[in-house]
Parts: sequence; C-alpha cells; structure tokens
Amino acid sequence: MTHDHDLVLRPTEAQTAAALNPPAGRNGGDLVVETLAGLGATTVFGLPGQHALGMFDALRRSSLRYVGLRVENNAGFAADAYGRITGEAAPLLLSTGPGALTSLAALHEAASASAPVLAISSQIPTAGLGGGRHGYLHELPDQAASFRGVVKSVHTVRTQSQIPSAIADAWQSALTAPHGPVWVEIPQDVLLAETSLPVVTAVDATPDELPPRPELTAVAADLLSRAARPAIIAGGGVVRADASGKLRQLAETLNAPVVTTYGGKGAFPWHHPLSLQSWLEDRHTTDFLEDADVLLVVGSGLGELSSNYHTFKPRGRVIQIEADLGKLESNHPALGVHADARLALQALLETVSEREDPTAPERVRTLLAQVSDRIAAQELTLEQEVLASVRRALPAGSPSFWDMTILAYWAWSAFDAQAPNLMHSAQGAGGLGYGFPAALGAAAADPSRPVLAVSGDGGALYSIAELATARQHDLPVTWLIVDDGGYGILREYMTDAFGEPTATELSRPDYVALAESFGVPGIRTSPETLETDLAKALSAPGPSVVVLPALLRMFAPTHLAD
Repeated sequence: MTHDHDLVLRPTEAQTAAALNPPAGRNGGDLVVETLAGLGATTVFGLPGQHALGMFDALRRSSLRYVGLRVENNAGFAADAYGRITGEAAPLLLSTGPGALTSLAALHEAASASAPVLAISSQIPTAGLGGGRHGYLHELPDQAASFRGVVKSVHTVRTQSQIPSAIADAWQSALTAPHGPVWVEIPQDVLLAETSLPVVTAVDATPDELPPRPELTAVAADLLSRAARPAIIAGGGVVRADASGKLRQLAETLNAPVVTTYGGKGAFPWHHPLSLQSWLEDRHTTDFLEDADVLLVVGSGLGELSSNYHTFKPRGRVIQIEADLGKLESNHPALGVHADARLALQALLETVSEREDPTAPERVRTLLAQVSDRIAAQELTLEQEVLASVRRALPAGSPSFWDMTILAYWAWSAFDAQAPNLMHSAQGAGGLGYGFPAALGAAAADPSRPVLAVSGDGGALYSIAELATARQHDLPVTWLIVDDGGYGILREYMTDAFGEPTATELSRPDYVALAESFGVPGIRTSPETLETDLAKALSAPGPSVVVLPALLRMFAPTHLAD
C-alpha cells in the first residue's frame, strides 16, 4: 500500500545534470535571488549596503527587476504598496544596522495594514553574532530583537543551505492570512562565500488556508437570518481576501446596511442602496450601528478609528470574523470566528436565509442625510470641493495613496474609492511619509495606469528624495502636495487642546522648483483649477508634481461631545 507521504518527486536527467554541475561564480546572494525567483517574485525593492553587497551583486545575474529607493523606510513603503496591489509578498533587500533599522516605521505600517512584505537583511559576519561586541561596522547585540515586536515572523540564517528554506518559510508566513511583513537576516560572510549548492529552481511555499469552523458559521447564519435590524462593518480583511463580491451578495440577501472602515475602503459599492459609506467618525453612524440587534464585523478589529475612538458601544449581538487571532474579541464580546474573510463569507452565503426588509434603504438614506446636514452646518465648502475635484480628476481604476494629512482624513470618510484595492493610506500605523513612496511601489506593480499620491507639505519632506527614484524609473505617479506651511492636523489638535500650536509651523521650499530640479514637471494650482491641472498631470506619461497652497480644516469630531 502506498501512502501520500511515501511519494517522492524524481528529478529529470536534465535536472540531475544541472544540479551536479552548477555554474561557477555563484555565492550566497545567488541562493537568495534564485529562491525569490523560484517563489514567483519578479520585482524587488531596497537599498544596498556594505554587508548586503552579495545579494545586490547576485541581482545582476538574475531576472529580477530591482527598484532602488533613496531611503530604506521609503523602500519599505514601496514594497508595502506593491504587496497591497498584487497580493504577492514584495521582497525588500536591506543592509545591516542603520539600513535595517531605518525600515522599521514602514514595516510597522505593513504589519498594521496586513501588507505582505518579505524583508531580507544582511547581518554582521557570523563570527560577530551572539552579542559579543566585537566592534563590527553596523553591529547590534541582537538585530532581530528590534523587529520581533513589529513583524509577523523572524527567520535567521547561519549557513548557505538554510537560505532557500528560510526564505520559503518567510514567504509562506507573509502570505498566510492575516498577511504581514516578515524578517529574514543573513550574515555578510554567508552571502559572499562561493557556493557549490545547486541552483534553486522549484520552491514550494503555498500559504495556509484559514477556513472557519462550521459550527460557528452555522450559529452566525442563524443569528443573521432571524435578525430584525442587522448591519455589517466591512474592514480591510474583506479587501485583502478579495471578498467584496461575496460581501455584497450577503448584504443583499440579508438586506443589511454596510459601513466600510477606512482600511476597508471600496469593499462595498459607495452608492449602493445599502451603503452607509465610511462615515465612522460620526455619532449618527455610531448610533445606527449600536442600534443593530445583530452586527456582523468582517475583517476588522474595531480599533480606535473604526469605533469612533472607542465610543461605540454595541447593544446587540456581535459576530466578528477576523483572520488575526489577537484581534478577535479584543474590543467587544462577540461570536468570534477566526477565519479568512472570503472563506467565512462563502460559508455564510451557503447557510443564511433570505431576509426581507423594505425599510433598510430608507434608514440608510436618513442616516446619510443626517451626516450631510452635520457637515454642511460647519461651512467646509472648500474642503469638500477639493476632495470632489480629486475624485473627478482621478481616472477610474487608478489607485491612490494618501499620507497622514487633513485631506486624507477627509478621504477616509468622504472619498468614493470606487472599487476594492484602489485607495490606501497609512492609517494602520499612522506614520508620516507613506503616500509618495507607496505610490511608486504601486506604479512599479502596474505601470499601465497612472497612480495618485497625496501628501501635506510636512509629510512630503519625508520622501522628497524619491523624486529621483520616480524620474530614474519613469514611474507614472502624480504627487499632489497640499501646502499649508506646517503640520496642519497637529496645528488643529494643539489649538483645540491648548489654545495655540507649538512646533507645527514649517519653513518650506518651492515644491514646483524642487520637483523641476529633479527633472519632474511641476505646477502650482488653486482650488478652482485643481481638477483640470490634476487630470492633465495624471494623463501625462511619467512622474509629475501638483502643488496646492491651501489651508484646509477638519470637520468637527463627535467622539468628544460628552
């Protein structure tokens, strides 16, 4: 009797000959790039450094496309966006010590947003490992310790034979739900030493599936089918699982209104009769969700931004579908279903009963009217017109990447993403500098369509060096910089809290002249000409910069009302 585990794949004669006679001149770095190519990677991001030169030299002998950025953190943001757009684990090649540590903020964002990034860093020579303080350049007592609290998993290599398996394990970890960044580190001498190991060809690293437990989905389906006022919160897990179609089918079967979180933008059609859109930072929406007798939360941990700053207090039964086990019931008691959103939604579709509710669309219209009236009472016409101009100028199917700036805060609530996986921001970890380098990563993933980046002048200075990257690779990214002379949102926060701001005002350059010094076309626009200027820039090939001098204000929060 033959068992599956007894089956062995026999190499062909050609494979055996190639394995016995590997090409000369290869080193540990070749094992890295061969493994990446064997896993299906086509593009890598990063920045070279002394200890990592073995990897970068090997790129010359590979078919991998290298997109080099000017700062490691920006390279991390680019890899993050590439992973979000493609669903693949984007390789990020880094050097030891300062180079590695500079990527931490980007990996924090990737972890918070569940973006698959495969970070591969060099290490000091093997003889210096173990915290002995030998004084090697870039030496840290325990480099991996700096990343363990940030990334999903850490994989250490000490010999060349470990390289393919360590990278394959990391790849599988990055792409198993919940997606996330992973960390691999390889000593300099291991990367540089000549290798006689065979060329890496076939690498198996199939991500694990995360199906729901059927007894849990049976209970969830029963609760939803019998609910009087069901509602759905759709988070980023729906987008990452490519489950927006199943979400729509379930919502229509149940006649359940749907609100999307900021990370879940586009998971549900904006103008659908059951769409509550994304107005989570609004007390009317919070009240609506609290009134649901059964609330289905899919792919969200109901964190600070998704719960109107933890003022949301559900009164009905909560069902939470979440791939990240640590987020399950972390904020509210629920029927917790640990599963990938797509598989869980499919299980619900197979078991729920159709539910009639002619009042649902009217209740949705009433809520959206209340939200609109609240915003209209605050005299924020400029902000709404600017956001509408951006929406009209951005072609359908083009992704946008938003930095932490007032216009992005507006976009979280009020921007129609139009389709899943088209609007992304740094709202996961909330660091500055995400928008432009992330847009470059998205353009590297798909250069056939223009990409929009939106930053304030404060965030723009984090990534201004990447104008050189955009020009060097001729990436079709239009960068909208809203210039208000400071950290605008912090200016508002401090003024509200203390009566006046401190440390928020910035001396800034002429961004148009600065862009042109990099060989990137730039234009200064106005709110009245923004739509035309932005549309023209987006339709032109290659990179461009549009600068909008404007002082925008945020709408008043509702979580401070009490």
